[in-house]
Amino acid sequence: MWPVSSGFDDEAPVVRDPIRVVIADDHVLYRRGLQMVVSQDDDILIVGEAGDGKEAVDRTVELLPDVVLMDVRMPHTSGIEACKTIKALVPSTKIIMLTMSDEESDLYEAVKAGANGYLLKDVPGEEIADGVRAVHHGDSLISPSMASKLLAEFAQMSRRQGERPSAVGAPRLTDRELEVLRLVARGLANKEIAHQLFISENTVKNHVRNILEKLQLHSRMEAAMYAVRENLLEPGE
Repeated sequence: MWPVSSGFDDEAPVVRDPIRVVIADDHVLYRRGLQMVVSQDDDILIVGEAGDGKEAVDRTVELLPDVVLMDVRMPHTSGIEACKTIKALVPSTKIIMLTMSDEESDLYEAVKAGANGYLLKDVPGEEIADGVRAVHHGDSLISPSMASKLLAEFAQMSRRQGERPSAVGAPRLTDRELEVLRLVARGLANKEIAHQLFISENTVKNHVRNILEKLQLHSRMEAAMYAVRENLLEPGE
């Protein structure tokens, strides 16, 4: 008797659509090089390019990519201004700012514009590809070193403006959510937070999602801004 097949292969791999990416940079050679590096793996597909901020907006509206890799300083319309416009027109698209600048002011303006990540151009190409994957899956690129710059900028702004932050909105969060928020503001990834709090990484993701929903925020970087503004970090953090 011939074996009867159900028609389904239980071990067949799950085929996922590639992450669709638009690259926006005014230097053609950099765009070409970045395209070669980032698209080496089958899970990332470069679907378009742009040479300035205005074109980046147009291409994003036309192509609806999952992620835009965008330079901060470009002619006609800056990357930061383009980021603001894209977030308003295509909020589902994630944006990673790529720049030579490690100045706190540029980082702060990128966060305010709604960027989901901020990478320096001198990082290895595989880190940019990993960043695309991370942002596409809901994370934000906020390394401890960049997080410290971000927090320093907010602290300086508070001193300049004479603000005295208070944790007025904090009671809406549970004690555990406040713990997670403080660690997010310090730049820890979900895996590191899970290890420190002795909980699963999936539980951390749920807490982060609840925090963003309760506080009506859009990214981990905005959550870090909130933690500083509301004076939720302990001295020395």
